[in-house]
Amino acid sequence: MVLATALIESLHARFPDAKIDFMVRNGNEGLLLGHPILRHVLVLNKRRKLHGIWTMVQRLRREKYDVVVNVQRFFRTGLITALSGARHTIGFSQNPMSLIFSVRVPHSIGSLHEVERNHRLIASLTGTETAGKPRLYPTEKQRDKAAKVSTGSFVTLSPASVWMTKQLPEAQWISLAKAIPLHLQVLLLGGPGDIELCQSIAQQCGRDHVKVLAGELSLLESAAVMGGAVMNYVNDSGPMHLASALNAPVTAVFCSTVPAFGFGPLSEQSFIVETTEKLSCRPCGLHGKRACPQGHFKCATTIRTDQLIATLAQ
Repeated sequence: MVLATALIESLHARFPDAKIDFMVRNGNEGLLLGHPILRHVLVLNKRRKLHGIWTMVQRLRREKYDVVVNVQRFFRTGLITALSGARHTIGFSQNPMSLIFSVRVPHSIGSLHEVERNHRLIASLTGTETAGKPRLYPTEKQRDKAAKVSTGSFVTLSPASVWMTKQLPEAQWISLAKAIPLHLQVLLLGGPGDIELCQSIAQQCGRDHVKVLAGELSLLESAAVMGGAVMNYVNDSGPMHLASALNAPVTAVFCSTVPAFGFGPLSEQSFIVETTEKLSCRPCGLHGKRACPQGHFKCATTIRTDQLIATLAQ
């Protein structure tokens, strides 16, 4: 969803007077709170399944959109797009409902970043092949809250990931926290489910000036905090895209996945850290897994602390 906000920027630049709405699944709408470009944020209730789909279709039909752009390749949103009543519907050809779209664009994992793949959907509208950058807009209140979490220069660590094989092991996060220069405060970010991990890292790193913020901030507040950091250390996961959307300095750790899939960081000051070993099993899939299929997890355990800490000096 964060990467798809690049389309908002590109469309607004080409059509500054157009009314642009954005549909998200329930739970993600907070990231677009107070967005200065969007007219409406439409929330799809996925839990209600068919009722949620039909309710959204009725909403779209009432709006009488000129264009609906679908960046997903799933049946649910494909059906909503097909039934939207829009005069012009655009989506990826891999969507099961794509035969009903006005325009179908191939999606392939390869040389392009995901924002560039998405931009191909609207290139005929904007008249340019250059993709915009994703962007989020924390409110003034959220920026004020973010400014109060630290009294000096700081580094953030976002150690958690939904998938185990995309997550640097806890021991290596502890090692990184120990190695960060003592004049920098360490802030640990995450959701409510990441509190235990963050607290464990804070307790075992043996340093002062470390604060656990996991579970205390919204996603947009976390993004605002990242925007003020000297460096943000993240896995190949959501926090990496938050950093990109704030153009915040970021060091992204890739374990089982690889940047070539097209989901790397986009900040002007961004670094990618991965194992220097040649592993025949890496990558083991497009998405993360719940456990290393080989049992050794060398794609993560062979990443060195000095590789991570080196980005602070660049």
